[in-house]
Amino acid sequence: MRPLGTHFLLDVAGAPFATLDDPILVETLLVDAVKAMGANVLGIHIHRLSPQGVSGVVVISESHLTIHTWPERGEAAVDLFTCGDPARARLAVHALAQALGAQKATVEERVRGVRAR
Repeated sequence: MRPLGTHFLLDVAGAPFATLDDPILVETLLVDAVKAMGANVLGIHIHRLSPQGVSGVVVISESHLTIHTWPERGEAAVDLFTCGDPARARLAVHALAQALGAQKATVEERVRGVRAR
């Protein structure tokens, strides 16, 4: 049976404070990633945290893309779940890590769906 989709967990380290603390830039990079994977944006909510950091979600027709940043640590946690093409999503996740300025990034993938196992 076909899986529900693929879940990508991206951990970013060594990214610039200014990038991870800029809600407009973070939103732009998330939307660029969605476009790169050929998905459709349904809604966006980005929130600037205090004293620093950004938390956001892009709801896509294929599911969602979320981020939470810790600029003071140079780190971000990104979560992408898609029922779209996993190969395109994989490329988009790696491109997002580069766009965030990651010196180090790890990506975990998990196929979702009880019946897909």
